[in-house]
This record gives sequence, structure tokens and C-alpha cells, in this order.
Amino acid sequence: MVMRRLLRYLRPHRKSITVALFLLLLATAAEVAGPVLVKVFIDDYLIPGKFPVQPLVILGSAYLLLHCAVALLQYFQQFSFHKIAQRVIQQLRVDVFGKVQHLGLSFFDRSPGGALISRITNDTEAVKELFVSVLAFFVKDIVLILGVFVAMFLLDTKLAAYSLVLLPIFYGLMYTYHRLSHRVYQTIRQKLSELNAKLNESLQGMNVIQAFRQQERLQKAFEKTNRDHYRANMKNVRLNGLLLRPAVDLIYILTGIAVLTYFGIGTEGVVQIGVLYAFINLLNRMFEPVNEMMRQLSFLQQSMVSAARVFELLDEEERAPAREGEGHPEIRRGRIVFNDVTFSYDGRNDVLKNISFTVEPGQTVALVGHTGSGKTSIINLLMRFYPLNRGSITIDGVPLSRFTDEELRRRIGLVLQDPFLFVGTVEENIRLHHPGLADEDVREAARFVQAEGFIEKLPRGYQEPVGERGATFSSGQRQLLSFARTMALQPKILVLDEATASVDTETEEKIQEALSRMRKGRTTIAIAHRLSTVQDADLILVLHQGEIVERGTHQELLAQKGLYHKMYLLQQGVSEPA
Repeated sequence: MVMRRLLRYLRPHRKSITVALFLLLLATAAEVAGPVLVKVFIDDYLIPGKFPVQPLVILGSAYLLLHCAVALLQYFQQFSFHKIAQRVIQQLRVDVFGKVQHLGLSFFDRSPGGALISRITNDTEAVKELFVSVLAFFVKDIVLILGVFVAMFLLDTKLAAYSLVLLPIFYGLMYTYHRLSHRVYQTIRQKLSELNAKLNESLQGMNVIQAFRQQERLQKAFEKTNRDHYRANMKNVRLNGLLLRPAVDLIYILTGIAVLTYFGIGTEGVVQIGVLYAFINLLNRMFEPVNEMMRQLSFLQQSMVSAARVFELLDEEERAPAREGEGHPEIRRGRIVFNDVTFSYDGRNDVLKNISFTVEPGQTVALVGHTGSGKTSIINLLMRFYPLNRGSITIDGVPLSRFTDEELRRRIGLVLQDPFLFVGTVEENIRLHHPGLADEDVREAARFVQAEGFIEKLPRGYQEPVGERGATFSSGQRQLLSFARTMALQPKILVLDEATASVDTETEEKIQEALSRMRKGRTTIAIAHRLSTVQDADLILVLHQGEIVERGTHQELLAQKGLYHKMYLLQQGVSEPA
């Protein structure tokens, strides 16, 4: 099944494969013809005292030309196979990366980033060896073996027929190796994936590891996984050492003894030395590709296991929620309605229970509550990162599922607590490659959120390079750039996930001023951990264990003296009266 799927990637290259196979056939014919010419020389012209010059020159020239032709033809056919293989793997990597881009966020919730990177890089690289080396060598070697048998039948039909018994022996040896090594290679690839996952996690969280002195614990965990990977590789080494070259060499020795015995006592009359030489030479040429195929079996197993892991990723069905219904509705006013929404990530435990609220156009609704109360889940559903379980969400009266992804992402601006910047320049991070944004639009967005001040102070201004995740910028600067990125598209709805949680007081003032300008005239849903940042919200929803337990303005909620009142006093450092 895996091999059939891999071979489908060869369909666009049928013409190139045909040319490569034709060159391979010519190279094989030239290679097999060499021993036949030597046989003719030995039996017909190697006569004591008589060496005809002209036939010897012709045979010698033909033999030399054959070797040159073999070298030339093998170069072109190997180049053709490698070129096809590189194109196949290029397409496979594009397919895998494209699939990952469209998987639902729930898939990434349960899949370590390092393990996914291992599949996209290491596993596809292993699959490349299948096309670059294994398939090319297998086709070449099988054709060569068939050519050798044809030449053997021309030399001695009876002995060639006896030699056919070698084919099931070779097949049995390969099948045994395949059965024994498959599980070993599965373990090797799995442990390599775990190594990459642990390495990625450690590098991402190095500051936390060093701050909490976790180096020794993580070192031991990495050593254990590395040791398991080593043991799996040693099992493979022992298996290769037993069933690959040594087993084939043993069969070759026994076959050579059988052939010499046949020519020594199994034939009647005079034995032609040329035939004996040619037969031994052809046997040697047949065992060379068998040895090569056995060596390639190791790569074949590794490639097949890796390909299975890649196709498992390609077959993942947990895609991001898709739009439903006909037409292309647009978000014009920004009226949001949650009606009796219940949601679960795992299908067992509800993180949202019967959530209902309405946000009128231009209003600001704040979501507050303790960690795990369901605030982020509401945002995830509104952004359609996860499929809705029960209830309904509408924007301007239209079900959320009917909007295209393009319309949702263009009209709903999302600002996260930890802004993500890409490698590139400041301008590229604001524009995000939207072709409809002119340079002036980018600068206007930066001015609107008051980011232009620090951008113009950078050595290269808007062309200042941005490192991985924007590590060279302060948290406040990264946040302002994320604001500019959001406002450049002029969204109708703003979704704010505690945009001031990780910045200093001075920067917070600038950000709060930018937020006030951004919220003006736009429907806004804001997650707030610090209640002081949402006191001016039109509506505050207090969540607890996935339910809305209180709702109202800041003053109304304080007057209720409920959960919001307790949270407010706690953040103000005031003890609640007994």
C-alpha cells in the first residue's frame, strides 16, 4: 500500500523514467556482453603459437568500447533516476507542508512540534533515499540479473536452468530480512522523533530550564531516549551483520563450488575453458547486484517506515473547520451572537457550558475569570480554530460556518498576549505579504498604533531585520508591531487576548492608548486578567468553570459583590471585609 502510493508520485515523470530504463537496458546489455567477448577470445583465438592480429584487435577494441559505453550509459541513467527522485521528494515535501498548514489546532495540541519537524524533514529525507538509491539500484540490479541469466542460457542451458534455484533463495533471504527488520526500523524512527521533540522543547524553554535548574533532569531524560535509540540501532546492526553480506557471500561460495563440480565431473567430453570462465564471471556479476540489493534493503526498510509516517500525516483528517453553505457573506456591522454554546476539546469534558451573549456593533465586551474558566475557548470558537460542538455563533445574523476563511481572517483582527514575529523585516511583518497593502498603508497602520516612533529610530527603519520570534525587540515593541499588523487590514471586529499582560508600565500606557484608538467604532471582545484594563467595557462577562456566572458593567458587578467583586479586591490588594 505504501509502495503503491509512493509510485503514484512517479506518474508525472513517465517519459523521463522510460528514457532512464532504456539507458539502463543498454548499459546492462553492454555489461553482460563483456564476458561473452572474453569467452570468444579464449575458446576461438587463444591458440598456442597462433595469434591472429586483426580479430584480436577487433575483440580488444570492442571490449574497450563496451566498458566506455557502460560507464557513459550508467552515468546518464543514474543522473536521470536521481533527477526524478529529487523532483518526487520536492513534491512530497510540498504536499506534507501544505497539509500541515491546514490541519486543525486540536491536532497540534496533541502533537509535539519536534516530532512533526522530524516527519517533515528526517522522514521525507529517508524517503528520498528510496527514490535516489533504492529504486534505481533495484531496477538496475534486477535488469542486470535477468541479463546475466539470458547470457548463461546462451552459454549452457542445463547449468543455467539449475541456477534458477538461486532466485527463490534470494527472495527468501530478502523476505526474512524484511520481516525481522521492519519492527526494528519502526522503533528507530520513533525514537529519533522523540529525540527531536525533546531537543525542540529544551531549546524553546532554555530560559525556564536554567532558571529552575532543570538541566540534570532533562539531561537524564534525553540520555534515556538516546540510549533507547542506540539499542534499536544496535539490533539493526546485528541483523544486518547476519543477513546481508555474510549470508550472500556464503551462498556465492556454495554456488561457485557447485559450478566447478558440475564442470569437473558433471559434464561429458572436453570442457571449454572460455565457457567456464564466462560462467564464473557471470555468476560473479550476478552476485554483485544481489549483494547491492541486500545492502539497499536496509535503506528500503528505513524508507518504507518513514513513508508510512509521512502518509499517516497526509491522511490526518482533523482539518481546520471548513465553511459550509452557499454564497459569500461579508461581515459589515460586526454584531456577534453566541447562543447556548457548549464545547469540549476531547469530546468528554465540556470547557464551555451553555454560553450565550450578544455583542452589538461598536461595543466592547470583556471576558474575565480565573485560569481555565473558558475565556480563550470562546476566542478559539469565534476565530473558527475549532469546530463547534453544540449551539450556534452568528455574525450579522449569518452562521459562522458560512463565512470563508479569507473573510473571517480579514474582518476579525486577532491580537495575542504573546505576539509572534516572523523572520524578515519590520515592513514584512506588518504587511504579511498581503498584495493589496501599499507601502503607505503599512506606515499609516504603524502611525495609528503609535509604533512609528520606535520604528524610525531603528538603524534601517521599516527594513530593519527581524530575528526568530522577534527576539531583538522588546515585548512592548513586538506588541505594537502586532497591533500595526492587525490594523493594516482594517478589521470590523477586534479580538484581544490580554494585550498588556507582559509589558512594563510605561509601554502599557502607549499600548492602552493604541488600544483605545483601535477599539473606536469596532466590535471588540477582550480577554482581561487585569480588571483595571476593562473598567470602561460596555459589558463584562465573568466566567467560572466554563459558565457565565455574572454579567454587567464594572460598577454593576461591584455592586453585586459576587465573584467579580472578590477578584477586584484581590487585585487591588484589599482584604474583603469579614
